[in-house]
Amino acid sequence: MILPKIKFITIENLLEMKTNNAKFKLVDVLAQEEFKEGHIPGAINLPLDKLQTSAKTHLKKNDKIVVYCASYVCQASTKAARALQKMGYKKILDYKAGKKGWLHTGLELEK
Repeated sequence: MILPKIKFITIENLLEMKTNNAKFKLVDVLAQEEFKEGHIPGAINLPLDKLQTSAKTHLKKNDKIVVYCASYVCQASTKAARALQKMGYKKILDYKAGKKGWLHTGLELEK
């Protein structure tokens, strides 16, 4: 099975989607403890290790989904995007800069 390429988005893309009230699910794939320490406003927490079981409860196959993790160095969001593709989700975007990129632009995290 050949999976489509993962689409990466920038902070500008994410902010544009949020500003325009685009319909999408923002998914923090870090561990629950890290999510509680702070996450991008509006995000839901589906840790990578629980994605297989929790995705179908929180996500629909035709949802536009933006996944993110800690930073460019962190691979969790890309792994999550691949896992979601394998589960049949079609519209997945990977915000690679993650929480670090969000904070770097001077934006606040939600707790």
